[in-house]
Amino acid sequence: MPITEAFLEATFVLWGLCIGSFLNVCIHRVPLRQSVASPRSRCPQCGYQLSWKDNVPVLSYALLRGRCRACANPISLRYPIIEIVTGLVFFLHWQVFGPTPLLLVRTAFACALIVHFMIDLEHQILPDVINFPGIVIGFVCSLFLPPGPIQSLLGIVVGGGLLWAIAEIWFRLRKVDAMGFGDVKMLAMIGAFLGVKMVILTFVLSSLVGGVIGAILIASRRGGMATRVPYGTMLAAAALVASLYGDRLLAWYLGLMQV
Repeated sequence: MPITEAFLEATFVLWGLCIGSFLNVCIHRVPLRQSVASPRSRCPQCGYQLSWKDNVPVLSYALLRGRCRACANPISLRYPIIEIVTGLVFFLHWQVFGPTPLLLVRTAFACALIVHFMIDLEHQILPDVINFPGIVIGFVCSLFLPPGPIQSLLGIVVGGGLLWAIAEIWFRLRKVDAMGFGDVKMLAMIGAFLGVKMVILTFVLSSLVGGVIGAILIASRRGGMATRVPYGTMLAAAALVASLYGDRLLAWYLGLMQV
């Protein structure tokens, strides 16, 4: 019986759900500088070591009704949400790239973005353990796949240099650190995977989102001009959009310019 593309797609999405479970481990342990490989997953409240039946993505959470099997303490809703989001991201990547080598590279990149999104949202840090390997892996992959080594190298330089220049200018003008160097290194990683055009698009999209959020905070009197927002989360979301639909967005924008 031949393996159909629909079967491969379904398998890929299910694999995404499983990867989402691993991303939860990364999100929890990386900020604590703990190994993501060992020990096995366990309840953070009582230390109960999870068995295979406690680790089935989404289903285990539902069957356990969101509580630890041993101590009955609540399990964060973040866990099934990350698993579902990762499965959805895998589905979208299959729709865009199909069964190609670029599919594997871009889904791995998307996984790094999901981890960055959550860690920056919760801890306001963007770990080097993701950024530095990501820069290297992105550039090495570009030797064989889009965007190509020149575009990738330019993406690294422009991505990192752009945010560094903005932070430096802001510091000299206001004597305030506008952003951490984690953002600089993260945008360099994005440039390594996506190239210079998409890294600029990522910067523009993330800045637009940041501007809207900042305006909402000021209007609601929940923040001011000095209020820090987790810019890495916006970079992650913008980079995911650029990776999947960047070419279409640029074509649409250039079409508007020609009208």
